Amino acid sequence: MEKRNIRLWLTFDGAAYHGWQSQKNALSVCDVVTDAVSGLMEEPVKLYGCSRTDAGVHARIYCASFLTESRIAADRLPYALNFRLPGDIRAVGAEDVPPDFHAQYSCIGKEYTYRLHCGPFADPFLRGRVYHYRYGGLDAERMAEAAGYFTGTHDFTSCMAKGSQAKTTVRTVKYFNVAKKDNLIEFTVYADGFLYNMVRIMAGTLVEAGRGKIEPREVEDILLSLDRRRAGLTLPPHGLYLTKIDYPL
Repeated sequence: MEKRNIRLWLTFDGAAYHGWQSQKNALSVCDVVTDAVSGLMEEPVKLYGCSRTDAGVHARIYCASFLTESRIAADRLPYALNFRLPGDIRAVGAEDVPPDFHAQYSCIGKEYTYRLHCGPFADPFLRGRVYHYRYGGLDAERMAEAAGYFTGTHDFTSCMAKGSQAKTTVRTVKYFNVAKKDNLIEFTVYADGFLYNMVRIMAGTLVEAGRGKIEPREVEDILLSLDRRRAGLTLPPHGLYLTKIDYPL
């Protein structure tokens, strides 16, 4: 029997998981969803995710794909899966796709959002959802100016953590926006792909610009240096959200 290719849309709170990718001796989102899908389909299923995501990172939207011989209608899958999934992971859509579709390799662009809360005291209602920056105000205009230097096509070696297995370090950033409302600041960046910890390092570099430690235009030199030591700190994972995924179909 020819297998169907299913595209599955998810949303999850990553606080309890060590990222999407299955790992030894650590619970991942992929492990939990694979168990649920395999149980529902009554067959072993291998899931392919659109992004690895780091431990503690959240996804407002996430895409996975898998092959199955099951005849369960795709539009019924989210309802059935949510009975098997924990409350911090939800299936929100599914559809049949062509055989050559792959959640990772068919992706043409992603958007991530990093959220910060600025102030002397942490907000308990935002705990685990934003990065609490307690060291004084950040200049949103300076950060927005610095973000502009990340846009375009660059070698992002300076914004890549050790351990990356990427074949190329060149990426194209379509936009990088900074928005501030009261004490909350959001960085929203869209690119054709991201390197290991790239968003969190870029966010850390914007914080350095916002606190006056570097000039916004220095981002250009940081990128050209290809030196990770020149960029800002890698901000904690719990402020990061995958917020958009684009495919050509």
